Amino acid sequence: MQPLTARRLLVICGSLVALLLLVMILALKMGAVYVSTSELVIGLGRKLIGRDVSFNIDHIVLGMRFPRILMGMLVGAALSVAGAGFQALLRNPLADPYVLGVSSGAALGAILSASASGPALLTPVAAFFGAGAAITVVYFLGRRGGQLDSYMLLLAGIINASFLSAAIIFLMTRASGQSGRGIAFWLMGDLSSGSPVDLRLVFPVLVAAVLAIYTTAADLNLLLTGEQEAMHLGVDVPRVKLVVYLSASLLTGLAVSLSGAIGFVGLLVPHLIRLLFGSDYRVLIPATAIGGAIIIVLADALARTVSAPNELPVGAVTALAGAPVFLYLLRRRLA
Repeated sequence: MQPLTARRLLVICGSLVALLLLVMILALKMGAVYVSTSELVIGLGRKLIGRDVSFNIDHIVLGMRFPRILMGMLVGAALSVAGAGFQALLRNPLADPYVLGVSSGAALGAILSASASGPALLTPVAAFFGAGAAITVVYFLGRRGGQLDSYMLLLAGIINASFLSAAIIFLMTRASGQSGRGIAFWLMGDLSSGSPVDLRLVFPVLVAAVLAIYTTAADLNLLLTGEQEAMHLGVDVPRVKLVVYLSASLLTGLAVSLSGAIGFVGLLVPHLIRLLFGSDYRVLIPATAIGGAIIIVLADALARTVSAPNELPVGAVTALAGAPVFLYLLRRRLA
């Protein structure tokens, strides 16, 4: 593990932010209606100085695409950091909110809340409790002989996800035809249902949850060696577990309540960041947050473009990339 310096952290995060800006510009251009670079630059410049702009810039770029990009950035960062946190605590590179059924638990909570016609703010709260309940079940089912077992953990996650998916399907069959189809599309990943109000409410909570996990970064590095070893080195393991489990569940619940259950982001992004920059969680957590934003913004741009004017679910695009990575990591784990 390379020693961490402020310069190295700034260079890594700065490079990823620059890449994120490039992907955002690309996403603003892509879609059923193509917007040229010159039209985009001139239009945004005119908007900044208060001049009139074209329909494409005002309604399509700023009214439709830009809010989706912001939503995608938040969702990608939340799912990626949650995945990295679960992987550290469970000491399993296959741990992911989608694979473990945490996303399904959050989705079930969100659907139950929406079915009850409660306040809009109740949906992310219900999603958080659903995510927390799901990861608690997986954690206890994945233990054998008082210790976490990688194979039991993975099996528990798959069983948990299957059970919760069955419950969601039951609720979908009880819904009306149009409502059921809307839930089905939302479950596969939909960034078109959010509003600026959602983002303003979600952003500070998401930042607080990511920062809470980041405060445990040095402890997570030690926890990777094992709980007993970490305790001998002075880590308050119960506190770290509580902070990361609650924060990762909150991040998953927020992401799912906004966009549905987008799969494999929490698996794919931390793996790529580890390959590029190592496994030091002091670098991994911020880099993973930015990397997750990049992946979701790019995936959404592809989803809007590949079959335009029709739109693919974002989760279908992330699954195409994430499923092979999951199989590769599984084969390595079983080898």
